[in-house]
Amino acid sequence: MKPRDPNEPHRAASPLELFFDLVFVVAVAFSSAQLHHMETHGHAAEGVVGYLMIFFAIWWAWMNFTWFATSFGTDDWLYRVLTVLQMGGVLILAAGASRAMEEGDFSLGVIGYIIMRLALVGQWLRAAANNPEYRPTAYRYAIGIVIIQVMWVGYLFVPKSLGVIAFIVLALIEISVPLFAESKKTTPWNAHHITERYGLFTLILLGESILASTNAVVDAIETGHHLNDLLIISGSGLLIAAGMWWVYFAREHHEHIDGIRSSVTFGYFHYFIFAAAGAFSAGIEVAIDYIGGEAHLNEIVGAATLSVPVAVFFLAVWWLTLRKSLSGVGSGFFLLGVAVMAAAVVVPGVWSVTAVAVGAILSVVAVEVGSRAGSGLADEATLGQFN
Repeated sequence: MKPRDPNEPHRAASPLELFFDLVFVVAVAFSSAQLHHMETHGHAAEGVVGYLMIFFAIWWAWMNFTWFATSFGTDDWLYRVLTVLQMGGVLILAAGASRAMEEGDFSLGVIGYIIMRLALVGQWLRAAANNPEYRPTAYRYAIGIVIIQVMWVGYLFVPKSLGVIAFIVLALIEISVPLFAESKKTTPWNAHHITERYGLFTLILLGESILASTNAVVDAIETGHHLNDLLIISGSGLLIAAGMWWVYFAREHHEHIDGIRSSVTFGYFHYFIFAAAGAFSAGIEVAIDYIGGEAHLNEIVGAATLSVPVAVFFLAVWWLTLRKSLSGVGSGFFLLGVAVMAAAVVVPGVWSVTAVAVGAILSVVAVEVGSRAGSGLADEATLGQFN
């Protein structure tokens, strides 16, 4: 298991990595479905807290494998076996999502999570055995992960009244492991490859929102009831999802990571982007239930299940990738659009208001980012003439 070249040109996601993503999306789908179920039945606050906790486990295990694979992705038989073992762990975690979010019983989720993490420890030990240069970093990862897994076992015995606080403490310790490990020597990650991996996972999450929007059309055709309302939900859901895609991919992302601090910021901040994208699909399903009279929650909370995740997504993308690309006026209009999304919970027609706000944000991004990109191409063409 030798390190990959961090400057390797045309480095793309491998079939194994894509397969890995699809398995993780199963866990996201289970957690989003449970969030939808709890929101629909009037337990929105408990559902959101449980969802954020389960999603942390999904996101963190996915992210750790992704960063490891960009540095030591040998793709031999043992690497594949250990990767498939991690997939098995995420399926166990997915199976325990409902019990964890609804009953606070994280036993099955912790078992699945520990399987994923210990399989990664095996990968780090292989890297340590084959690379004297990166051996201290690899051992630090392995030791840190094992210690925190013992703590997660202890978490199962924490009283439920302290469950959320204990989870936050352990999560903070968990995300500190890379900071500890990489302080010795950073692993040879590939900026283009890693940002492609994040982009592909974002696409898959947005695809779930498209599926939810399609469900609105299916319900409208099969039942024949509330046809206009369901078609509005479907069309607006497609527009909003397309806007989320457009804004996320408005700029190249590899330029945002050039050191340990920027890479940690980029990776960690995607928790909010990924979680918001997953919650958005649940919000669409809640809206379908609300129109059909099957949702047991008030109108404001129902609207918030849609508009708040979208607002969080746009705000996170702006902070992470766009705020340095937009002018002060452009950022002002962008943030105004986000504020309109958040305020849409108290305005009739949350779908229409949110869709209009997305359209306004896209106009700003298209004009400012597009014009700068065009200017850059023009400058390159001018230089080419002189050369």
